[in-house]
Amino acid sequence: MTQTPFSIDGAERGGAWVITCDHATNIVPNHVNGGTLGLPEAEMQRHIAIDIGALGVARALGEALNAPVVSANFSRLVIDPNRGADDPTLVPQLYDGTIIPGNRPLTGVERQRRIDTLYDPYHDAIARTSGTRDITFLAVHSFTPQLVGRPRRPWEIGVLSARDRRIADPLIASLSGALTSPVGDNAPYAGFFPGDAMSQHAHIPGRPNVILEIRQDLIAKAEDQRLWANLLAHHLEAAREQANL
Repeated sequence: MTQTPFSIDGAERGGAWVITCDHATNIVPNHVNGGTLGLPEAEMQRHIAIDIGALGVARALGEALNAPVVSANFSRLVIDPNRGADDPTLVPQLYDGTIIPGNRPLTGVERQRRIDTLYDPYHDAIARTSGTRDITFLAVHSFTPQLVGRPRRPWEIGVLSARDRRIADPLIASLSGALTSPVGDNAPYAGFFPGDAMSQHAHIPGRPNVILEIRQDLIAKAEDQRLWANLLAHHLEAAREQANL
């Protein structure tokens, strides 16, 4: 079976959003160490390899918002599409206490091969999908309730952004009124890494944008992914309307 570095759901959709899911799968392509990074299957099912539930939410949001969804068909442990190409963590060797044997050591030639065959085609697909239309970028991620040796995180959902707060501010206000738990504002992560996916496709072109981080245990099941997507679609559209976009 041919392995492609990305998938596009609803390429024909012409709504106001383009949705991405950078960490959609835990796939190690066959051309990378014969399809393995040397980790036990249990490790490949953890958040270190995949954003659990994120792809289901992204696809359901695509249907609800009439938006195309571009997702990566390779694990973040192979190469992280949400990092700049010059980021030292682009190909992780250690993640949340787990050493990645297939990435240690990593030659410059192998690093560039993963950029050429996986990273660049994925970003090219996002660029083609967004084209020159006036769209709003939405990236969907999920986060683990607790990192190894760290306190439990209090949020069910985080809204991430950089300097462009056109979507983030009204979205946080709207979600805060609908949820009983706190809404993370650039939490549990910061909303900007130099050269990251949102930087490439939204910040530099000046497009409105937002990143959603949903706690993975809340969206592990398909029915919960759709429930969250339906809830979020309403608040995302309201935020876009409030931003006069």
